[in-house]
Amino acid sequence: MVEIFGWFWTSAIVVIAVGAVLLVIGIYNRLVALRQNVRQGVADIDAQLRQRHDLIPNLVSTVQGYASHEKETLDSVISARNAAASGEPTSGSEQQLKLSLDRLLALGEAYPDLKANTNFQELQRELAETEDKLAAARRALNAAAAQFNSARESFPAVLFAGMLGFKEADFHRLDDSEKGTVDQTPQVAF
Repeated sequence: MVEIFGWFWTSAIVVIAVGAVLLVIGIYNRLVALRQNVRQGVADIDAQLRQRHDLIPNLVSTVQGYASHEKETLDSVISARNAAASGEPTSGSEQQLKLSLDRLLALGEAYPDLKANTNFQELQRELAETEDKLAAARRALNAAAAQFNSARESFPAVLFAGMLGFKEADFHRLDDSEKGTVDQTPQVAF
């Protein structure tokens, strides 16, 4: 009888230990998958910012031929793009760039020939698409970060997440990966 109780308790401890290990493995794998979603969201934003910054010199060059006396607007776009592309990008520098681009695109209204130019129309369409994709990528990143943070902070994951090296995902600012991709200033000559 004593032997049966000893075997029972040993078996119970082994089953509980194996269950705990499987639980931790499951939590770890789920958090890794969610962290990868956050990283993918950052990479998507990175790609959209790179495309935005690559389109600007082409747009400026196209507008430049039609609106040469609008140098102030063109200079403000270039300055805003360079500020957003160099140093520490911030939401403020990206917002200033967006405002400058809006002023540049408004020149199309003032210059009917420019507005009718197919290059200008194509660049304007591409820039609008890029802005839409950038907004969608930011929303997707925010959703992925929220899902990761919720999973990380829920029970029982909260007991193991810190020990397994999972830190909270931050979606309130530009990520470090964005700093390395928008720092290449294209040459724009007037």
